[in-house]
Amino acid sequence: MNRIDNRSKRQTFLLILILGALETITPISIDMYLPAFPRIVQDFHTEIGKVSLSVSTYFLGFAIGEIVYGPLLDRFGRKRPVYTGLALYVAATIICGLSNSIDSFLLMRFFQALSGCVASVAAIAMVRDFFPVDKTASVLSFLFLIVGVSPMLAPTIGSFIVTAFGWRYVFSMLAIVASIMIGVVFFFLPEGHQPDTSVSLKPRPIINGFKQILFNPTFYVFTLAGTFSFAGLFVYVAGSPEIFMNDFHVGAKTYGAIFAFLSIGFIGSSQLNHILNRKYSNERIFKATVIIQVIFSGVYLLGVLNGWYGLWAHIGFLFVILSCTGLAYPNAAAIALSPFSNNAGRASALLGFMQIGIGGLISSGVGVLHFKGSVAVSIIMMFSSAAALCILLIGKNQVNKRLSDNVNYDAAEKLVYENK
Repeated sequence: MNRIDNRSKRQTFLLILILGALETITPISIDMYLPAFPRIVQDFHTEIGKVSLSVSTYFLGFAIGEIVYGPLLDRFGRKRPVYTGLALYVAATIICGLSNSIDSFLLMRFFQALSGCVASVAAIAMVRDFFPVDKTASVLSFLFLIVGVSPMLAPTIGSFIVTAFGWRYVFSMLAIVASIMIGVVFFFLPEGHQPDTSVSLKPRPIINGFKQILFNPTFYVFTLAGTFSFAGLFVYVAGSPEIFMNDFHVGAKTYGAIFAFLSIGFIGSSQLNHILNRKYSNERIFKATVIIQVIFSGVYLLGVLNGWYGLWAHIGFLFVILSCTGLAYPNAAAIALSPFSNNAGRASALLGFMQIGIGGLISSGVGVLHFKGSVAVSIIMMFSSAAALCILLIGKNQVNKRLSDNVNYDAAEKLVYENK
């Protein structure tokens, strides 16, 4: 592995910047076209609920793609699969912009995610490649800082493109960004993991490898708990156009501004995590954050059902809930990945598959439930945060037993889990 010990601060900063940029491929693919929803509805003669399914379709393609790319990243190294995946992403993105029906648009969004997800899988795997495990949560928080900027800028840029040129040109911009990233990876990103010919690409060994990772209690408890907590972000992304643009009738520019403001909560909390990690364990931070998330989600649901809240109250509650997702997930992911080193690509892929797959299914409820946008969003947020807390409380005993029995664990696994 290519650890950071022999790297300068400047090289380390550049490395984190590139990994963060790779991580932004997915959020900008989702966020940049959100202001175009009304235009897409008009062009395809459909309804906004059907268009919102394009977000869930993207999540589904992303989840499946991660399972595909995980073994490839371990077998061929990190960079070659990135080149291939992003090249296919560029092609799928261009075709998205040329779609002439909602059904073809949904299908190409699936393929866009299926190919582009390699950027996110590789970035998370390379965090495990380049950085020691006790620094993983802090590095992930820095990545989230970079990722968090994209929701602030993407809808604003998207609204400008939609207003000036039309919604189809949003996908032209996404194709250009991905093309630039291919060049950045080629010239500036070192290879984090050398190709390993011992990694089989046959179905049975791949399945067995994923099963070994999945049945690790530390992995499945914190992956599931973190996923249900993080699902609040997916639900917000899928439901926010209907809440703000349909229910409160804000324009595309105002929606972009609201989206940017709410992103500050996600960004700020992820950076607060970097400070908290110096004093508290990942597990303690995660547990406390999920409890806060459950409380605020419950109060938000109660107020929405009774019609208590106006625009600013919705923004306030969503700000807190999104802040919780930004604080909770880096800690859950750090604990979940801590037992793995050589197969970090597959572990990262399985983590992302469960995160995006479950999150995408949960977010699809926004378009499926026949409720007012804010009602559907608040119900699903309450359900997902409560599920996260239950999984954590029930599964914690299994993790404690495994660590206390001293059976087949990486010493680093205790380092990120035990109280500091």
